[in-house]
Amino acid sequence: MTFYDVLETLNPNCKNIAVTVIEGKYAGEKALFSNGKLIWESQHNGFFSRKEDLVKEADSGLLETEGQKLYCELLGSQKKLVICGGGHVSIPIIKIGKMIGFQAIVLEDRPKFADAARRAGAAEVICQPFREGLSQIEGDADTFFVIVTRGHRYDQVCLESIAEKSHAYIGMIGSKLRVKKVKEAVIEQGADPQVIAHVYTPIGLDIGAETPEEIGVAIMAEIIDVKNKRKSACGYPKELMKAIQSQDEYKKHKILATIVSRRGSAPRGIGTKMLVFPDGSCVGTIGGGCVEADIFQKALFMLRSSDSKSKLCHVDMTGRDAEEEGMVCGGVIDVFLEWI
Repeated sequence: MTFYDVLETLNPNCKNIAVTVIEGKYAGEKALFSNGKLIWESQHNGFFSRKEDLVKEADSGLLETEGQKLYCELLGSQKKLVICGGGHVSIPIIKIGKMIGFQAIVLEDRPKFADAARRAGAAEVICQPFREGLSQIEGDADTFFVIVTRGHRYDQVCLESIAEKSHAYIGMIGSKLRVKKVKEAVIEQGADPQVIAHVYTPIGLDIGAETPEEIGVAIMAEIIDVKNKRKSACGYPKELMKAIQSQDEYKKHKILATIVSRRGSAPRGIGTKMLVFPDGSCVGTIGGGCVEADIFQKALFMLRSSDSKSKLCHVDMTGRDAEEEGMVCGGVIDVFLEWI
């Protein structure tokens, strides 16, 4: 199995780490570790054999050992936004979630509102009673649950089911009294009080939101805050994986650009990826602007020349040259360009 085949089989509730040697004698070797165990390596009995202690405490970023420079990526899976309720508040949540890369799944038992969620861009709409719909959602460490139903009895059904699932976030809309009654009822039904205590209520950041659109912004802002406080990197979103594994003859060769180091106020974080094809098309972004244009040109040159070696590129956005080019973020990034 290839590196990407194994990626798709990983349990998202485990601590999964991808490691690549980016400089040194063993440059290009890759390995996958799950809960500290080596589960795949590109070179049998290669550099990573008997090195399970290497990544037990590793986070995403660069690591140097035995004269080798490694990039460790604590993998996150596709971020999923499970929205219970398809009313007016859910529509902006769907749209914003899709805009920032979440897969939006909506549960709504009223066909008219389920259709509205589909039109708003939900990746999946389950038009069934909430308990039945939630039985089809497994949940994992990258699943964000939002409860915005039309009544407290539906809130209770949803929270009872969700409290038993693995999750990154649970938020519930409603007045203080309504929320208090729902929480108490759910705990009486056997839910773990510690899980219920960590439910985000009132949902969303306190920005004085009033309209459905403003409430949607407040909710998604809170979810972004929770997501970005975690240590996992961006991982390999579905669209990127599909492009990587494409058998299209014209896109057979490609370069994957990954931010492996970040200091200062660079626009995107460690693990952000962009896939570049020989025809000049690409999937993903590493922040746009001059930085992305520079990396894009380097990747294109590799694809259109006989340069078969992967490269580590250093981009400094802090100096006078950077200011003149309009790179005003003031950060420093390292980007690894590798053949796929």
